[in-house]
Amino acid sequence: MTMEASRLEQKKICPRFERALTILNHRWNTLLIYQLLEGPKRFSAIKNQLGISSRVLTERLKELEIEQIVTRTVIPSTPVVIEYELTAKGHALAPVLQAIEEWSSMWVNIEE
Repeated sequence: MTMEASRLEQKKICPRFERALTILNHRWNTLLIYQLLEGPKRFSAIKNQLGISSRVLTERLKELEIEQIVTRTVIPSTPVVIEYELTAKGHALAPVLQAIEEWSSMWVNIEE
């Protein structure tokens, strides 16, 4: 094996890490998780806070449910209320998102 081939072999990304980035990089997912760190929220509250369409929000929440990051609770009332909450797996992302928040406060400029 050449030295170049050896370096390329070392740069392989762990499949789990790659999958995690795929989940977090899907548009809106990280912001949804960040919003739910505050606690359970109703669909309408999430929609209003993020300014996201109902269709896209529904798709993203379903994806996060499949990944077992979010849980959905139907509250029988009139009208029916649906709340979303982070699972333990979702809450485990809190330090990651807090680190990104700290990093962005120090290093990311927003030009108005």
